[in-house]
Amino acid sequence: MENELLKPAEKDIDLIRRKLNEIIEDEKISAVLGADCVAGLKDWDALIAKKCEEPFTLVILGEFKRGKSTIINALLGKNLAPINVTPETYTINEISFGHTQSVEAILENGQRVPLVLEDITRENLERRMKLFPAKISCVQIKDNAPILRDIRIVDTPGLSDLESLDKQVEEYIVNADAIMYAASCLLPFSETEQIFLASHVQPQRFGMLYVLVNMVDALNSQSDVDKIMRRFRGISERIVPNAIVYGISGGDELKRKLGEKRPPDKGTREFYETQFLQFELSLNRDIIMQKDVIRSKRVITMLDQMCSEINSKLRLISDMTELDKQKLEEKAKEFEKQCTELQQALEDKKPALHLSILEMQQEAETWMYEFFSKLRASILECRAKDENGEEIYSSEDIEKYFYSFLMEKVGEAYRTCIECHRDAVAELVEKMSRELAGALGIDDMSEVTKAPSVERIMMSMNKNVTRSVMGVKLFGTSENFPPAAMSTFSSILKKKKTTDIIDIALENYDEIRTNIVKDIKTVYQDLEVKAASRLDSLYQYQVEMGRDALNQAKEMMSRYDNDEIISTLAEAKRRMREPKQLLEQCTFNA
Repeated sequence: MENELLKPAEKDIDLIRRKLNEIIEDEKISAVLGADCVAGLKDWDALIAKKCEEPFTLVILGEFKRGKSTIINALLGKNLAPINVTPETYTINEISFGHTQSVEAILENGQRVPLVLEDITRENLERRMKLFPAKISCVQIKDNAPILRDIRIVDTPGLSDLESLDKQVEEYIVNADAIMYAASCLLPFSETEQIFLASHVQPQRFGMLYVLVNMVDALNSQSDVDKIMRRFRGISERIVPNAIVYGISGGDELKRKLGEKRPPDKGTREFYETQFLQFELSLNRDIIMQKDVIRSKRVITMLDQMCSEINSKLRLISDMTELDKQKLEEKAKEFEKQCTELQQALEDKKPALHLSILEMQQEAETWMYEFFSKLRASILECRAKDENGEEIYSSEDIEKYFYSFLMEKVGEAYRTCIECHRDAVAELVEKMSRELAGALGIDDMSEVTKAPSVERIMMSMNKNVTRSVMGVKLFGTSENFPPAAMSTFSSILKKKKTTDIIDIALENYDEIRTNIVKDIKTVYQDLEVKAASRLDSLYQYQVEMGRDALNQAKEMMSRYDNDEIISTLAEAKRRMREPKQLLEQCTFNA
């Protein structure tokens, strides 16, 4: 039934692409749009074609030694992804369907080297790599495991282990259809893991994201499992609210499927077995069975953006062609004068921006001082005793959980302060952006972006449809994690084994508070710089857009008769109606 429903969408997508290509390949219309615009639209189409044709891709991410390859093997029910490798021999492994098993190393020079599975073990690969004429770009593994008929799985290196691979991994993230993030219950969400999720995974806004808390079988009791899972779910909810968190044991599941001897049950086996089963059911129900729907929605969004770009360009040029040559020259001079005035208006707005953000910063600092006065009391409560004079919290529990408690509470207070002002800063920038847009006379900016938000000013035409061409994020990782305070936490952790951890925390209390306030100040200063950059970028974008339209109109008037230009624009607008209607229909059905 689902495939039957998808057929009309696939036909519509093909028809929309064909109609848009006919428009941009029309000699007269392409001359009106301009060479740069046409080149950008062709880049769009190439990107859409790639997304339509390449296999549905599930990417697994995570730091080194989190069991990523073992999780993949557990899903496949066989040992395909190499395990126990070193950072030096870790490769990106693309695992896809093939009727017969095969392994190939794809080198950076494009050469393909046939291998066998035994070659990609740690010892053998290290030896083979020395003989290759170039570095390995990725290893392609083909197998007839049933799950691979529907999806391609990409096994990535441990994050930040090899900087040279980071960029390559980022490309896989951008082009992934769904993400699995492997974490370890023995190393609960490090700062670098949280930063990676916040800065690389969350902005992509995947329809489905799994956080797999691996190695749960190593925990000693269900009580420990519950504590760890609460921590992971809390952090995941804060950073990537759409993530689904499962506590699993990839190693135990693989042994179960292979019929091998499993480690003794510590009373938690039922939990992690059930969690892995639920993960597999969700993967099948929400990803594999929905993969064509997910893909169609992504492609429709891209086509919609392509149509918006054509329509906005046609509107701008149409406005310019209503002027005769003399008026067009006057308009160009007036436009440049207006740009100069607007630039000054932009500079005049910056002091008000500075003042508003400074007030927010001071309010945040006040909140943090109030928080720290309460935190000291909470730290001392950890030594509280009951009516019998016995300590309520055991020294073992304090040793085990206090450090995490301290980091989480301080980090949470820090983020809460900043989050209280996020909307206010965004609203301030939005208001100033609209004033600039109106002053420049480009009133159809909201039409260009198809949303009343500066978040979607304009999508990159060439490589990545998920990133803004402005290249300036209003919020980033420094607002999620207090960097200066981390050095103090690190020193506490180093002394943890030699001294009472509560004493260490109290000794470092003033330093933590000072560093947090320093972080607050830094982050608000950073917010001000970013906000000003957003305004500058918006101004530059609008100016370039206006200049481009004026120059295009001048060029057309020098080459074509005005009636011919008007006729061509009318024809282009007429021909754009059909793809627009088809898109509206697709969006409604989706």
